[in-house]
Amino acid sequence: MACLVLVGLPQAASAQAVQLEEMTWPEVRDALRAGKTTVIIPVGGTEQNGPHMALGKHNARIKVLAERIASELGNAMVAPVLAYTPDDEHMRLPGTISVPKDAFKSLLDGAARSLAKHGFTDVVLIGDHGGYQELLAEVAAGFNRGAKAPNARLHFVPIYYDIAREPYYQLLRDRGLSSAQIGKHAGAADTAIQLATVPDQVRLGQLSARKDAAAWYAAGVTGEPGAASAALGRLGVDLIVSRSVIDIRRMVASPH
Repeated sequence: MACLVLVGLPQAASAQAVQLEEMTWPEVRDALRAGKTTVIIPVGGTEQNGPHMALGKHNARIKVLAERIASELGNAMVAPVLAYTPDDEHMRLPGTISVPKDAFKSLLDGAARSLAKHGFTDVVLIGDHGGYQELLAEVAAGFNRGAKAPNARLHFVPIYYDIAREPYYQLLRDRGLSSAQIGKHAGAADTAIQLATVPDQVRLGQLSARKDAAAWYAAGVTGEPGAASAALGRLGVDLIVSRSVIDIRRMVASPH
């Protein structure tokens, strides 16, 4: 039986494609014409995350979560992750990269204006790290107050970050974890979400290390990463995605 081999022919983008950096410009144009007029700008960060998680934790995680959010929204796409952010808190350990706040804000504003120029009517900011949440709010307020692109708005969605704090912590406490285990940076909560999203960035051999709180802090951790599991992380992932989708839909539907 003869077979036909096609070599070098361009492949059409998947109907489910949402990551801009994986698409061609005609594919983005066609997606806009089809009604995908919301775009998410995910903000990550490059910082120390203890001896057991990669420096790019925020970047890898928010890319996965932003894709899930965009897919559930149905009319959204995802811009490339912003990996360089202001971060003085973690500069004590090598690998953390921090940029000036004004440069960070200007980059986000410029990215939003670029996307708006091409036809996105709703640009969404979500951030995976706590240190710059106020700056995201300032960028959105300045964009919407100033000379913005016609018919475009910039939305800051604080629930993305906030829901992964106390509401998620309470779910973990309900399942027997203590606040000391949960922690606030690279502890059980943080590590569990990473195991549920980008598990290859977690050094499993480090999770069984026995350290007291002071030793963990010296290593860049607050909490006990060994108490984490992918199953516990999925609780946080589902919470972040569902609540972010609700808030984005509400913001986009609200009058200008």
